[in-house]
Amino acid sequence: MDFELKTLSLAAAAGEKCDALILLVGESFKPGKDALSRLAAEAIKARDLEPKPGKLLQAYRAPGIAAARVVLAGAGDGSGKRVHAAVQAAVGALRSNSVKRLVICLAPEAQADAVRAAVTATAESSYVYVATKSKPEGRELQRVTVAVADAGRHAQAFAAARAAAEGIEFARELGNLPPNVATPTRLGEEARKLAKRHGFQCEVMGPREIAKHKMGSFLAVAKGSEQEPRFIVLRHQGAAASEPPVVLVGKGITFDSGGISIKPSQDMDEMKFDMGGAASVLGTFRALGEVKPALNVIGVIPSCENMPDGRSVKPGDIVTSMSGQTIEVLNTDAEGRLILCDALTYAERFKPAAVVDIATLTGACVIALGGVRSGMFASDDELAADLLAAGDAALDPCWRMPLDDEYGEGLKSNFADAANVAGRAGGSITAAKFLQRFAGNYPWAHLDIAGTAWKGGPAKGSTGRPVGLLVQFLLGRQGTAPAKTAAKRAPAKTAARARGKASR
Repeated sequence: MDFELKTLSLAAAAGEKCDALILLVGESFKPGKDALSRLAAEAIKARDLEPKPGKLLQAYRAPGIAAARVVLAGAGDGSGKRVHAAVQAAVGALRSNSVKRLVICLAPEAQADAVRAAVTATAESSYVYVATKSKPEGRELQRVTVAVADAGRHAQAFAAARAAAEGIEFARELGNLPPNVATPTRLGEEARKLAKRHGFQCEVMGPREIAKHKMGSFLAVAKGSEQEPRFIVLRHQGAAASEPPVVLVGKGITFDSGGISIKPSQDMDEMKFDMGGAASVLGTFRALGEVKPALNVIGVIPSCENMPDGRSVKPGDIVTSMSGQTIEVLNTDAEGRLILCDALTYAERFKPAAVVDIATLTGACVIALGGVRSGMFASDDELAADLLAAGDAALDPCWRMPLDDEYGEGLKSNFADAANVAGRAGGSITAAKFLQRFAGNYPWAHLDIAGTAWKGGPAKGSTGRPVGLLVQFLLGRQGTAPAKTAAKRAPAKTAARARGKASR
């Protein structure tokens, strides 16, 4: 889909040749003398339209308006959140029509958040998966013009939103592919394509290279599958080589059967979405390739399947991680943390300014937060604040969860340095505490996206989250003072939330 930002008054927009036009009508709407204003003013006066988000009124072949279809959409206070809801509803209402060219008119006073919301909501609402259908019903919408009072003022926000939308769609497409297509090998191929297209550095390691790095925990999960594992490293060099990078680590379990601790059969097909963290890292790099921010970013993706086999890791097995720590595997369905721990150790070599891992890690996080906010755990208060702010700005919110040392008590083992699971209580927190054991040498955050990476039921499919959050977070780090390395900056502690180092 092709987006463009254009300076247009409502009078000029009324003359734009397009299949459909969406006019956002907020609480502060002040009608002029043009045809669009008259149409909206008459609808409000007749109480056929309320300026509340989600309220719509459609018109066909309205006098003085070039667009065949017009949708008046209530936009409330005009904030990004309200605009997102309004555009989502309006685009959804047009999906059954053959709309190829669309114009969206924002209020003259619209801010950057409204521009971002209009772009992302349009992309999200018009997405159609067709990759594996024999008779695909393709997406009709081809060109979208976002009309504002001053395009120059919003150019930067628009460019970032357009890039984020492409990244989100890329992540959704990868997540929606079936597991016999989206294998670890395929993820490696997609990373190489991104590198070639955007000038990234890329390395894709196979079993032999992974073994040389002594990633025993990762390989323990991978050995039960016929699909070979891949360890993917992508690098965007947007700043001086001396500047410490931000490292994104994405869980890439392309299908999770649970292994020997096999899952129930109901909804097991949704375990193709267990590579949502990997998809979000690749989607973020797709966006970075468009905006090319002035900072260094490294993506690390451990990818494999978790399958039951005679070679599979068993409950009671003890594996040795890349860090040298031994792990008692009590539940083979807690495999994500077993591949992430080696990736977190590997990330140390980059002397990172910060490391953020993204994973569909625990069902417990779904119980805690549902599908609205991703769970966020952090060893560093400043990093946590940046992620929270980025999520709110991108309408891809997260919520900070605790990391008190006491939560790690359940991970103690009589036979290894740690067990891979604790009790049922606080499952998302104990999983984060396990990962924290391997992330003590740099500012670290963990995003548990088990509730937000995909939807089930009739709307089943990948959401592309948290690409929006990650892109906003990374762009927000441009132009800041050089980040301190882990050696100079210890994880912060607060009185409200005890952090500390995880017990070894």
